[in-house]
Order: sequence, then C-alpha cells, then structure tokens
Amino acid sequence: MQQNILIKYKHVDIYQQNYLVLKQVNLEVQSGEFIYLLGKVGSGKSSLLKSFYCEVLIQNGIAEVLNNDLHSIKLNQIPFLRRKIGIVFQDFQLLTDRSVFKNLEFVLQATGWEDKDAMNEQIEQVLRQVGMKDATLKMPYQLSGGEQQRIVIARALLNSPEIILADEPTGHLDPETGNELIDLLYNISKSGTTVIMATHNLSWIKSFPGRLIRFENNSIHEINSLKDIDTQNLAIIADNDQVVVETVVADDDAS
Repeated sequence: MQQNILIKYKHVDIYQQNYLVLKQVNLEVQSGEFIYLLGKVGSGKSSLLKSFYCEVLIQNGIAEVLNNDLHSIKLNQIPFLRRKIGIVFQDFQLLTDRSVFKNLEFVLQATGWEDKDAMNEQIEQVLRQVGMKDATLKMPYQLSGGEQQRIVIARALLNSPEIILADEPTGHLDPETGNELIDLLYNISKSGTTVIMATHNLSWIKSFPGRLIRFENNSIHEINSLKDIDTQNLAIIADNDQVVVETVVADDDAS
C-alpha cells in the first residue's frame, strides 16, 4: 500500500488561550499509521489533536494537514477539512433524544448528504464495520458504554475520513471493553485510515504495535519502544498513577 503524507509539522508552536502548550513540534504522519500519544495530564496531547482541525492556535513553522496549510486556511474551508477527519472523544457525545440511526443521519445531513438511499447505505456500512448493524433503532440509553463508543466510531467513519483522532477513547470503559475498542481502531488503521490516539494505557502497545510519541516539558519526542522509557519515566507518563505494562491506566486529559 502506497503511503501518503497526511500531516506535516515542522517547528510549529501550539497555544491554548495564548498559553504555549507545545513548542517546536516536528511530526510527519503517513496514511495507514497507528500512533500513540503518551504523556501525563496537561502535557498537550489533546492540544496537538485539536490543532489538526483548527480548534487551537498554532504559530510559526510549517503546518499542513491533508494538503491544507493551517496558517492560511480560510474559515469557510475548515468544515471541509474536518469532514476528512473523524473524531472520537472519551465522552460519547451522542444525541440522547434520537436513535442510533437518527444520530448518524443527522451527521450526514449536516455534512451535505442529500440522497436518502445513499445515506441509508452508508449508515448500514459503518454500523456493520463496527459490529453494531442491529442497533439501528436503539436509543443511546439502551446501549452499554462500549456499544455507545462503537457508535461514536461509526459516526467518525461516516464521511470516509483519512484520519481518525481518538482522545482517550476508552477512559470510561472497563479493560476488556477498552481492548475490544482498540482492536477495532487498529483494524481500521490496517484498512488505510490513519489513527492517532491519546492514551494512558501502555498495555495495548504490545498487542497493537504502533508509533510512540511522548509528551514532556512542552515538547514531543518519538520513542522506539517501551524499553526506551524507564520506570521513573513511566510514572511521569501516567501522572503519578501506578503503571505496569500489563496494567490499565485511564485518566481524563483535559488539554
């Protein structure tokens, strides 16, 4: 499979409300990659993800996402960029007053779909892809946490995105269900969609290998494997929670 460069950052500074969160970010992301963002709460993982779809301020350097120059992109072009990026949050953010089908239909209508048959076919396809083809008429409250998150992933897939950004997607799930969700995201990456995931859970790296990006001291650094992180640094990554490679650790990451 030919790989294309989807994200290119060179010497980029990222801000949250005029506060410098990450400095001199250098990152290149290709199609079909599975990438872990590792760091303690407040280290900038979410800020980096938000920068890819123009939710936070960036300055300096080169910042290109899906052939868009983020320094010069116009406001009316941002929605088109965002349609090419699927976003999976820790909190499910489903519309609680409508069925699974209506949740997904709403997104398609909001992003310009008009053909009813095409919408029905796309909804059926993404639900089948996430193993939820029988959930069409169910309401969110009738679904478990893991099932709701599968619907969120289905929603992220509706517009056939080139990139999926997952921000602590298993934070509210038990370990077994979380593992199933990561397996799903991993398989999606194998089909060619890049997945970039912020997480505290180091145990998945053995089962689902990918690139490792470490966040520390307002900077990011790529590491080759968990062997490059000693026990002391593991504690830093987990924000002082006890971490063993086989132990699940999940906290909120607010920034």
